[in-house]
Amino acid sequence: MANAAAEKRYIEMTETPVKPLIMRLAVPTIISMLVTALYNAADTFFVGRISTEAIAAVGLSFSVMAVIQAFGFFFGQGSGTYLSRMLGAGKQKEAAEMAATGLALAMITGIVSAFLVIIYLRPLSIFLGATENTLKPTMDYIRIIVLGAPFVMGQFCLNNQLRFQGSAVYAMYGLLAGAAINIVLDPLLIMVFDLGVTGAAAATISGQFISFFILLYGCSRGANIRLRFSNIRLNPHYIIEIVNGGMASLFRQGLAAVATALLNRAAGMYSDAAIAGMSVTTRVMMFTASGMIGFGQGYQPVCAFNYGAKKYDRVKEGYFFCIKYGTVFLLIMSALCFIFAPSVIGFFRDDPEVIAVGARALRFQAAALPLLPFTVITNMFLQAIGKGVKSSVTSSARSGLFFVPLIMILPKIFGLTGVEATQAAADLLSVFLVIPMAYSELKELK
Repeated sequence: MANAAAEKRYIEMTETPVKPLIMRLAVPTIISMLVTALYNAADTFFVGRISTEAIAAVGLSFSVMAVIQAFGFFFGQGSGTYLSRMLGAGKQKEAAEMAATGLALAMITGIVSAFLVIIYLRPLSIFLGATENTLKPTMDYIRIIVLGAPFVMGQFCLNNQLRFQGSAVYAMYGLLAGAAINIVLDPLLIMVFDLGVTGAAAATISGQFISFFILLYGCSRGANIRLRFSNIRLNPHYIIEIVNGGMASLFRQGLAAVATALLNRAAGMYSDAAIAGMSVTTRVMMFTASGMIGFGQGYQPVCAFNYGAKKYDRVKEGYFFCIKYGTVFLLIMSALCFIFAPSVIGFFRDDPEVIAVGARALRFQAAALPLLPFTVITNMFLQAIGKGVKSSVTSSARSGLFFVPLIMILPKIFGLTGVEATQAAADLLSVFLVIPMAYSELKELK
């Protein structure tokens, strides 16, 4: 029965027309990414009812949550790209061993991370940019968040593994359930029980905990790989494959966390309201870009599976399809964000200074938003076909290679406007790096 299901999955992934296949996989994946962004947006919205300092504290804490998620994506994408290629090549045993190994490493890393963060909580909060007014709520939020780190990393790992097997719907169900729990608990814990930012953190972790177990159950359904302790192989071969396939995700997500921390520190030179404004902008752009990222992640299993099956024409067809429609989608979102920027920021926090900073930053980033498909889809294409070095370079471009030097330079020249414009400038420069890399690899697919 399992072999028949696997054979059906193989035919589906390698013979279904590329465009409808990507769309079918992308829709639940886009929903999953929007749900992930919703976790943070919900906290920001409800905490925004408390004070500007509280919303700034949640914004400062976001870097920690982003790093936890980054490691979850690292193990999930690293194991997922490999197991998808193995399934495409008909190697079920190797795929099953990689799935179990990836999850085990994710949860072990989560335990170690929680221990280290709790030990160094105060200096970490200060490093992230916490001021005298925001230090205590920042520490309160992070303390709760890291207790759930093993399950957060585990659920992002499982989500990606299911997605790379073509089971994006199972992955979506897990995240939707977690988001529902978070949205219900946020107003209850923050407002009814008056727990403030601690309540927001508890609501988020409760949702992630539920997601983990639903996704774990999803791994036992249909043609999905069954996770077994006996399949865990902590050997160099699988670890190297995880690093090769997942390093791009770690760079992309991890450097986004570093970029957020540097952005908050730069904004903190002006006021807590500036931190809050930039934090809200980050949440809004994350929510907008998550649709594009979900589209790309719908392409990844199609890309990896068909690359493993040596059906290179399908790999290229999917790439150009995603670039074309991703650009159209983000042109629309760019126009909406630019026109309604003050209203969007004001929805989260009705503070004139927060709105002024956030609206300017949102308009800068909206102007560069249509460039994002080239960076995101190229990075996911390179990652899915196992080009570890190139995918790591492209994934680190917008939040690392260009963002870090720009956030050091632009504020010194243009002041707060430089802070607000840094991400847009980094997005523009990134395109000039990724397009030649995409061209060189697509040319080789014959």
